[in-house]
Amino acid sequence: MPQDVRFDLPFTTPMSEHLDHARARHLRWVWDRGLVRSQAGFEEYRSWDLPQAAARTYPHASAEDMVVLMNWFSLAFLFDDQFDTGRPDRADRIAEVARELIVTPLRPAGVTPRVVCPITVAWAEVWNHLSDGMSLTWRTRFAASWGRFLVAHTEEVDLAARGLAGTLDLEEYAEFRRRTVGIHHSIDAGERSRGFEVPARVQDHPLMERMRDLAADTIGFMNDIHSFEREKRRGDGHNLIAVLHRERRCGWEEAAAEAYRMTTDRLTEYLELEARVPEMCDELGLDEDERVRVRMGVEAIQHWINGNYEWALTTGRYAADKESPASVAELAGKGSLDDLLTV
Repeated sequence: MPQDVRFDLPFTTPMSEHLDHARARHLRWVWDRGLVRSQAGFEEYRSWDLPQAAARTYPHASAEDMVVLMNWFSLAFLFDDQFDTGRPDRADRIAEVARELIVTPLRPAGVTPRVVCPITVAWAEVWNHLSDGMSLTWRTRFAASWGRFLVAHTEEVDLAARGLAGTLDLEEYAEFRRRTVGIHHSIDAGERSRGFEVPARVQDHPLMERMRDLAADTIGFMNDIHSFEREKRRGDGHNLIAVLHRERRCGWEEAAAEAYRMTTDRLTEYLELEARVPEMCDELGLDEDERVRVRMGVEAIQHWINGNYEWALTTGRYAADKESPASVAELAGKGSLDDLLTV
């Protein structure tokens, strides 16, 4: 399944004008904070071009906030890669670090992490900036979404450590993927990037809840398709194509075609619900200011669907043909060249 599989998205999203400036500052920050610990690890990380992903998904962020968002991106992606199938005992350390990442937004700003490693220290710094100026309601919502994502990540690692990575059926996997893709808190960060908050009663409305879930499904399934070659190289069974291949006892091409169909079905349903947002606003009796904030909330979802898609087509993270120390590590079941879970 080639990385450049195309989807027909009915909207385009802008790119931040601060990309180049913020990228340079971000790469220096990643090195200075010990989030890469070798030159090979740094070159691999740079090939992913996460700054482009942040610039596409948060195009309206200020220059300073764009650096913060890029820094946050690095933590989620680098932590995701810390499991090594050759060392299943690392699952316990990953769970310990994940717990620290979960509780950080629940503590007062500036508190020193109790579990110390490059990722936890960097996250405490990033959260102080990311939460600045946002209400307790927003911070609580973000913390809940962030926590569900990290719990799902530790569950995924635990399944792999016990040799059960390829055992979820299709229905179980689809629900699981909705949590592991981490889109709900990523959409929440779209509010922080533009300095607004979607009204709480809108966030609680079944229409908005379903839209956010469908966006997570769409992005998660697209990601599975674009990252399939990398995950197959790593022997990772947590991928929609791999699940379909196993459960339906079909070839890889047939499984890929079905994954594509499932993705477009989720996108189609999302678009149908998005068209009903004005009706929801009328139902709730929203004033003009609230409707503007709802519109920006919908744009935050669109930025993630399209921005992540555009980035995934070119990032070195998902390259099928790869000759580097990272590809050798992937073939050995490792996600990362550098250990970020020790001091």
